Amino acid sequence: MSDLLARVTAFRAAFARRQAAETVELPGAFAVRDPEFSLSEEHNRLIVASADADPATLPELAAQSLGPRRRYRIAVLDETLGERATPALAAAGYGRDTELVLARETAGCALPETPAHPAELAKLRTAVLRQQLEWNPDEDVARQLTDRRRARLRGAEEVLFLAARTPEGEIAAWTDLYLDRTAGLAQLEDLVTATPHRGRSHGDTLLATGLALAAAVGIPHLFLLAAADDWPRTWYTRRGFTEIGRSHTFSGG
Repeated sequence: MSDLLARVTAFRAAFARRQAAETVELPGAFAVRDPEFSLSEEHNRLIVASADADPATLPELAAQSLGPRRRYRIAVLDETLGERATPALAAAGYGRDTELVLARETAGCALPETPAHPAELAKLRTAVLRQQLEWNPDEDVARQLTDRRRARLRGAEEVLFLAARTPEGEIAAWTDLYLDRTAGLAQLEDLVTATPHRGRSHGDTLLATGLALAAAVGIPHLFLLAAADDWPRTWYTRRGFTEIGRSHTFSGG
């Protein structure tokens, strides 16, 4: 594992711990729980950060630590362990999704001519909820996936919610930006352009703004996660990001 990937992995585990309402320490893993956002799998999952964890024990650890759930999520941050764990988890009824860890340097990055700006959650909520309702017909799920951003405020040294707007001032796209000067890392998460505003370079605006803000506070690297089997990975690659590793998320049980 490269030094950069090791720091990213440590940051991801620390972020999950800090934003959690409750944590449960387990052999080679830990669980995060949040009763306020019980329908958010991000906030109720088993996280395996140690390469030494025993794959055969993971389904039982998830069930014991998270209690009854419609579906369990297990995040395995080490790529090799994730590969080793796949047969045992598949036998227990889990499917696997692979995330690419993409990163690039921030040196020389400047704000675009019309940058995105930080937005208060209250002002962002309407646009995010509208998009979530388009994706999730279950209103309770859509509301929790919108409002869970409150918990993310605890996750890093500085958490910003960036919004790109139309010339008329309507919020067209948004993303989370996590800044951690101590770790020397920034992360972009949940970059979304609302359906009516796609194809107008709002994603580029958010990405360029995030890179510039990280550079301005002396953070040398920005990373993000992209699904291995979806088109955004190539979009980020064309914008200077390089794959530095992979992790796996298992869902089922």
